Amino acid sequence: MSENWAAVANAIRERLTELEMKQRELAERSGVSSAIVREIQRNTVQRRRSARTLEALSEALRWHPQHLLAVLHNRRPPAIGEPREDMGDPVTARLAVIEDRLTEMTEQLASLRADVAALGERRRR
Repeated sequence: MSENWAAVANAIRERLTELEMKQRELAERSGVSSAIVREIQRNTVQRRRSARTLEALSEALRWHPQHLLAVLHNRRPPAIGEPREDMGDPVTARLAVIEDRLTEMTEQLASLRADVAALGERRRR
């Protein structure tokens, strides 16, 4: 499974802006060193990080603990309250990708149905 550290960096930057939080505050809240937070946020050093580091950052950013891990692996981040997944299991990971795609397709179908209903309403007028 490929890793997308640029997406992680972008997600962190956007969330810091959204929460009006500084990098130093993120480091303090997460217990992750400022140097590592800086490397991840700026995407300057792409090295293997522990899942615990990404979980600590996710929690400090008020996300589900596996949010950044999901972003890293190009998956839909879980919502707060959703159960934790075994992201290292390839079958679980593949099923999650399939589930995400089915969710997207269901949303697109609902949107198309709404468009068709709106067109039908216009024709009746």
